Amino acid sequence: MMKEAVQGFLPEGQYISCANGQTIHYLESGSGPAVVWLHGSGPGATGYSNFKGNYLAVAEAGFRSIVVDHPGFGFSSKPQDVDYTLAFFVTCLKQALDGLGVQRCALVGNSLGGAIAIGFALAYPECVDKLVLMAPGACSPMSEYQTMPGIKKLFEVYGRGAALTEGDMAELIREGLVHDARHVTDDLLGERMQAMALQNSHLMATLSIPEQIDCLKDIRCPVLGFWGMDERMMPESGIMNFARNCQNMRLVLLSECGHWVMVEHEAVFNRYCVDFLRNG
Repeated sequence: MMKEAVQGFLPEGQYISCANGQTIHYLESGSGPAVVWLHGSGPGATGYSNFKGNYLAVAEAGFRSIVVDHPGFGFSSKPQDVDYTLAFFVTCLKQALDGLGVQRCALVGNSLGGAIAIGFALAYPECVDKLVLMAPGACSPMSEYQTMPGIKKLFEVYGRGAALTEGDMAELIREGLVHDARHVTDDLLGERMQAMALQNSHLMATLSIPEQIDCLKDIRCPVLGFWGMDERMMPESGIMNFARNCQNMRLVLLSECGHWVMVEHEAVFNRYCVDFLRNG
């Protein structure tokens, strides 16, 4: 059962202990084949904040929706004695799913979550039926990411540390993550600020996700990709690397859309996801 919302913004769900000592927070709804939701990074990022408009629709369509907070984010563990590498995220996810009895699943990942989904599918191909990836990370060289206006804004805002205000958060989301500023709601800002207060500086100081461009060809499961044509976080080379290297893939391009396809085009995203999860 889901607990009451904490401080009126983020719902607190359940927790699973990993073999490596970390604790992963997750929300769960529905029954059927498992669909695991992997959120992006940034100040105040959580699974709920990324996917509150999506995971229940997929659950209602006949799936077991599991929305996790990555270690370092939300209500999950925030260790300060490990580096936040791709391998660490993948290991925690595998151990969390083992604890939940999930042997096979579809992974839905945005940005950092997309990079983790790719890394997981490469490490544990026997566990992944399908991938849904929205502007996944690690599909362009780091030097190209550093030129993107959204990435510049992200590091500018992170650099403000404890002094980060709700106005700063709104600025980041408006200029880096969405095309239409109407999506920057009071509830969203409340969620992000609450989660930001829980984060520690060690997360971003050690976050390290290697390029996975050359590995994309090794993904064997069906892939559904989304890309907003007003993307400000991910370089355009990423979409071409993504499209040219993945096998068994369909790609959806959306105009009037930034980094958050699942937020800005919620209904379209949900329809495509349900069809893909059902039919491949």
